Amino acid sequence: MMDSIHSDDKAGRALVAGGAGFLGSHLCARLLRDGWEVICLDNFQTGRASNLATLASHPMLTVMRHDVVDPIPDLQVSRIYHLACPASPVHYQADPLRTLRTCVLGTIQMLELAERVGARLLQASTSEVYGDPLQHPQQEQYWGHVNPVGPRACYDEGKRCAETICTEYAHTEGVEVKIARIFNTYGPNMSPNDGRVVSNFIVQALAGQPLTVYGDGTQTRSFCYVDDLIDGLVRLMESPSAMTQPINLGNPAELSMLEIADLVRACTGAQVPIVFRDLPVDDPAHRCPDISLAQQYLDWTPKVPPREGIARTAEYFAQESQASPERESQAMAAFMQTKRGGRRQGRARVV
Repeated sequence: MMDSIHSDDKAGRALVAGGAGFLGSHLCARLLRDGWEVICLDNFQTGRASNLATLASHPMLTVMRHDVVDPIPDLQVSRIYHLACPASPVHYQADPLRTLRTCVLGTIQMLELAERVGARLLQASTSEVYGDPLQHPQQEQYWGHVNPVGPRACYDEGKRCAETICTEYAHTEGVEVKIARIFNTYGPNMSPNDGRVVSNFIVQALAGQPLTVYGDGTQTRSFCYVDDLIDGLVRLMESPSAMTQPINLGNPAELSMLEIADLVRACTGAQVPIVFRDLPVDDPAHRCPDISLAQQYLDWTPKVPPREGIARTAEYFAQESQASPERESQAMAAFMQTKRGGRRQGRARVV
């Protein structure tokens, strides 16, 4: 019989697709702390076993190596968090067709699973659906300004299509769907080579290298610390069923690239210069969320200020720089050893 969430707030079983990724690993940790049994599904294309290393001893965690574009067995879960997709330009542009398949076919697979087992699904969408926005800050009612044939289109349009698919499954099949439009997020468990600005700056600063700024550095983003973002996702998932429209989740505190560079230098103590490079094609000039709906309906507002969040992230990368080069393979081997032995007392398992 399928697990369910009861009115007495007892947790059940949740599936986190993309659970070994940056956001997914933090979400797995949060759900486990909240008492959920968690199935982490990941193909480990960009997800890392080392992100889950601190959870390896948790008896309520199952790690399932699987690609979301392939048929998924009837996992008896009551909540599905669909976070599976490369999210940085370096990764999603490396194989655009695979990115599109993940966004479209993967979302269909997740929704069909949700329909079969009666689960509620949260779709991790993105601020990229707004493209290079003509509205500032961006409200959920804004339809966006996206180049459908540009180098970012595989992700931008893939996520826009995923929102449409979710909406139609809700309307025609009765699947309970939540859509989170996630703005720039940063924090521990980011990959050092994912090409995102915060991780780029910190890795360069710790190595004593110049910070690379693309364009003139006046373009802005709104950076949300990962703990705040995960809290928003959980609140959205558990919001009333009537809350079906997309919701922006991000930090409305807008910072320029140059301001982020200065914060990174201050937090790391690095005395390094800035070098300027050409701005990538279709890189948005501004990106900032209007979070009025999240504040009103989820009682959610980011709490971690940029200086504190960047300091925590810099500390994480400093520790990572001292880690063994074999750490990732060792972490995967540890999970696979558990797989051979099945579920053991006090151990996560892999299936």
